[in-house]
Amino acid sequence: MESLTAPEPITGEVLIAPSVLSCDLARLAEQVRAVEQAGADWLHVDIMDGHFVPALTFGPAFVATLKRLTALPLDVHLMVDEPEWWVEPFVEAGASIVSFHAEACRHPRRLCRHLRSLGVKAGVALNPATPPCLLRYLSADVDLVVIMSVDPGFAGQPLLPETYAKLDELSTILRRALAGAPGAGAGASPTQPRPLVEVDGGVGPSNASHLVSAGAGVLVAGNSIFGRPDPARALGELRRAARP
Repeated sequence: MESLTAPEPITGEVLIAPSVLSCDLARLAEQVRAVEQAGADWLHVDIMDGHFVPALTFGPAFVATLKRLTALPLDVHLMVDEPEWWVEPFVEAGASIVSFHAEACRHPRRLCRHLRSLGVKAGVALNPATPPCLLRYLSADVDLVVIMSVDPGFAGQPLLPETYAKLDELSTILRRALAGAPGAGAGASPTQPRPLVEVDGGVGPSNASHLVSAGAGVLVAGNSIFGRPDPARALGELRRAARP
């Protein structure tokens, strides 16, 4: 496999990741270019297999197409059974960050370490019903925690109100884990970079500031950007609204 260069550390201000699941695929190049020029930080790509979630979406070839269209980091979210079989094809296609669902993986630490060995950032996604306590075990091995704020599988759902409490709980868990608290998990230390927290589902200007205040560092937005007549303007509105 071709040697890959690790992306830059994912830290800093709140990041906006438009979700191409909601874009007009007949105008893919135009809309990707519009949000890139408007200051998008990442592109979020939802990969659904029709088993782990009901819908069926994109494969590695689509990610490779996006890689040719944009210089933005590609944030690939695997909503698939047995993600172990899929990480390498998506890394080879050009993913910068690959997140898999904890509910679909028997050995999440092993898979996180494998992703890092491939030169990409490792993410773990949690469904709404999955408690964040798993991160006590994974805090030293994960770069991104994806909090699903809707039940995954379809775009356009409203954000679940329980998301805010879950973000608060996750922030406490990560803070304790990286401080080396008892039960924090092997490898955790005060010098370990804190994973970024991404919120995916129902994100828009009306809730962005509240999500950031609760601990979100990355906002995935689909309909609130690509569902608007001017996606570039919508992205700017979301970024302004995200300031706590």
